[in-house]
Amino acid sequence: MGKSSKVIEVDKIAVRFSGDSGDGMQLTGTLFSQTSAVYGNDISTFPDFPADIRAPQGTIGGVSGFQVHFGQGVSTPGDLTDVLVAMNPAALKANVRFMKPGGTIILDVDSFDTKGLEKAGYKTDDPIAEDQLDGYNLIKAPITTLTKESVKELDLDNKSVLRSKNMFALGLVYWLFNRPIAHTQAYIKTKFGKNPAIMQANLLVLQAGFDYGNNIQAMTPSYHVSPSENRKGIYRNLNGNIAAAWGLLLASEKSGLPLFLGSYPITPATEILQELAARKDLGVKVFQAEDEIAGVCTAIGASYSGALGVTSTSGPGLALKTEAIGLAVMAELPLVVVNVQRGGPSTGLPTKTEQSDLLQALFGRNGESPVVVMAASTPVNCFDYAFYAAKIALEHMIPVILLTDGFLANGTQQWRVPDEGDFPAIEVPRTRQKPGEFQPYLRNEDKLNRDWVVPGMKGYEHRIGGLEKDAVSGNISHDGPNHHLMVSLRQQKLERVAHFVPALEVVGDASADLLVVGWGGTFGHLFAAVEALNKEGRKVALAHFNYINPLPLNTAELLGRYKKIVVCELNMGQFAGFLRMKHPQFSYEQFNKVEGQPFTVQELKEQFVKLMEA
Repeated sequence: MGKSSKVIEVDKIAVRFSGDSGDGMQLTGTLFSQTSAVYGNDISTFPDFPADIRAPQGTIGGVSGFQVHFGQGVSTPGDLTDVLVAMNPAALKANVRFMKPGGTIILDVDSFDTKGLEKAGYKTDDPIAEDQLDGYNLIKAPITTLTKESVKELDLDNKSVLRSKNMFALGLVYWLFNRPIAHTQAYIKTKFGKNPAIMQANLLVLQAGFDYGNNIQAMTPSYHVSPSENRKGIYRNLNGNIAAAWGLLLASEKSGLPLFLGSYPITPATEILQELAARKDLGVKVFQAEDEIAGVCTAIGASYSGALGVTSTSGPGLALKTEAIGLAVMAELPLVVVNVQRGGPSTGLPTKTEQSDLLQALFGRNGESPVVVMAASTPVNCFDYAFYAAKIALEHMIPVILLTDGFLANGTQQWRVPDEGDFPAIEVPRTRQKPGEFQPYLRNEDKLNRDWVVPGMKGYEHRIGGLEKDAVSGNISHDGPNHHLMVSLRQQKLERVAHFVPALEVVGDASADLLVVGWGGTFGHLFAAVEALNKEGRKVALAHFNYINPLPLNTAELLGRYKKIVVCELNMGQFAGFLRMKHPQFSYEQFNKVEGQPFTVQELKEQFVKLMEA
């Protein structure tokens, strides 16, 4: 492997691949992150793509990006970019503001013609001067020209040739970071094995990009990022949607119940549907419904029949499912609803992240309709919380809404495949009552859950549905005192869940005056900000909530330790309002952002310092 005249040693570094939606930047970033994971680095990725299926080529609105942060101790995709790959002027224009001073920018100079500059909104024919890039390390590579030159002996049309130029950029970046290309070569051979010409083109262009780096090594510094020290095991590069799907598979295995997913495609949750649809070998049944309402209703029907019933969606779909979720509350059937949040309201920002569905999850149903609400906090722990959402739903006979978001769903991290004993068994509350004496709403003392029977069990016939039930017999009842009793029992059953979830923990400085509070997908950025401030001598702590309804039993005791509390959310203050309702004895500061983008560590640090110095 060639060496440059200067090798920069770093613990962690961020790279952003950016280009037009058709330039293959998502695949390029994914392949690079997979190689980095195989090399032993911690990784965190952030795919950032437009909502338009095909925005005008070469425009800012059509720019698609993929940021990879890799190295040691990585918990976020990185605020700023050390290395930017810009496949056209629009990619440069859209991303130069995210560059670290003195970073490296790789440009496909072939695309920087008059037409391309005009589409991107440049006012002059010199984007380097216009964007003030003189202080950066610029690699002006004729990527399009060299791609064509690499495959000129192959019988390919021009469109097919240009579709492989992302491999040139990837090969060049592999050289820049002293990474082997063998893993990507193996991927290309598998992916395009049935199309030898396309396979050969991608292999040749990948090698050409790597060789180009060797040719310019005397002028260009390269980077060396050491691998992390990880616990021994099998590791995968996993995003939040796949992790959630696999967590549900584990719950099916641990409970001994077949998994049924009734769902309707919606961005950014569709990948859960796709992943589970591919697992027929594990007995999974998937029904792609005609709409969101049918999706959740089939999941409830599957639950009634004795399966682990699951539905997946995003914010607009959750709104449509609310009546049926109320039915599951009334019938006291287990149900898991995975809601991958996106920007709203209405159609909103389909490809951008937000935490604005919390109040909908908590209260978005008619009547007193309590459900468990949980939130995953990293891409890989979507696996854990999908499993525990199913465990709670099954063992407590209650609907559970698991909140993830677009940042978690599409972002990836290195994931260690767990050992068999890392997760507990799931105890399904099958009835112990005798046939002919069955009382469907007779409750178990520890959880206040009812027994679960399925159709076809002789002597266990009972009524079920959305009308109020008698507290014991399950017969339809319009009696006022009985309704009050049942409403109270369903709420108490929810509150009992708090006895079966872990206590809230604090990370950071235990003696801190300022407590940072977060929930869901903001964990990585909040943790990084608190860790950085602690290293600077500031006393800050973090309490991050994964269990929201009910809150952990020690919530009030923990909050009471701190002089100042700031709640950070990607919404206008929904969790802060919920905490004020549940624990009004404390005062809560807020830091909110609703831009379709995650927090940056820098803006969090600045806000926390202001609060500490106030």
